[in-house]
Amino acid sequence: MQNTLQSYIPKPSIPIVQELLDHDELDVMVKPERKTRHGDYRKLPNGRHVITVNSNLNPYRFLITLIHEVAHFEAFKKYGMQIKPHGKEWKYTFQHLMLPFINPEVFPKELLPILAKHFINPKATSDTDHILSIALKQYDENSDKTYIFEVPEGSVFKIHNGRQFKKGNKRVKRFECVEIKTGKVYLFNPQVEIEVI
Repeated sequence: MQNTLQSYIPKPSIPIVQELLDHDELDVMVKPERKTRHGDYRKLPNGRHVITVNSNLNPYRFLITLIHEVAHFEAFKKYGMQIKPHGKEWKYTFQHLMLPFINPEVFPKELLPILAKHFINPKATSDTDHILSIALKQYDENSDKTYIFEVPEGSVFKIHNGRQFKKGNKRVKRFECVEIKTGKVYLFNPQVEIEVI
């Protein structure tokens, strides 16, 4: 494992991660922040496999994201490339790979029950699990952010790219928000970071 990667994950997790990444055909790269994803996995035409993870993640989210992507690699290796990216094979593999990490040496004690519940049926992204997402954000360097679920209906806000919206009703899990410029309705996850105008 690259020395640079060790500085992004909790120290007690390093030996297990080293073992998981001990594949000649697997490369792991740390990338600048991408707003649409925390990480990704790709199989290249030359047969190599590449995992990328965003550099701005706190150590706990970085570790979860890294193992999420390693689970893609392992699931495709074991079950073939025809499986669904976040299907039952990937879920089983992700659960199995995360198990050694879910302990108080790696994660803070207050995160353990939330992680245990999440990994009963892991989602395609940890952001879909609002409770886990908000719990993990407490460990971000800049944790004084405002989230869409915190502001009252009718609030006007902007997102990272400057687009402005007005918060509307909550559907089952997401909020309907109207873009000020176009009048189009978009659905937002509750934990989207916003700036109130």
